[in-house]
Amino acid sequence: MLVREAMSTTLLTVGPAHTLRQAAVLMSARRVGAALVLDPEAAHPGILTERDILNSLGLGQDPDVERAHAHLTADAVLADPSWTIHDAVRAMAHGGFRHLVVMEHGEPAGIVSVRDVLRCLSRGEIPARRTGRPGEP
Repeated sequence: MLVREAMSTTLLTVGPAHTLRQAAVLMSARRVGAALVLDPEAAHPGILTERDILNSLGLGQDPDVERAHAHLTADAVLADPSWTIHDAVRAMAHGGFRHLVVMEHGEPAGIVSVRDVLRCLSRGEIPARRTGRPGEP
């Protein structure tokens, strides 16, 4: 299965000047764990996750003052829609994160999350990957 088949294509986007509370309200209303932060001055979109907001709150920061640009991951790992789900899972496990921004032709095309992978697994859409060497069962 390819990332393009599993990714969410309806993207929640916020601007770098959105407050963390504004972003959290939008994320909660859309029932998503991440928002793309689109900054016209950045080469790629950043990603703001529920964990970023939680970390800020844990530090005692005011969500009505703190801005998305100060808490986003600007150097997010970018996936290609032609990646396999196994490639995406490997990247998430290696990087310790739960969301990948999917880019196609230099534009955001979607987000693939652990939730998307689990949904596909629960439906039996992702075949088990062989772990043996070629020619072994």
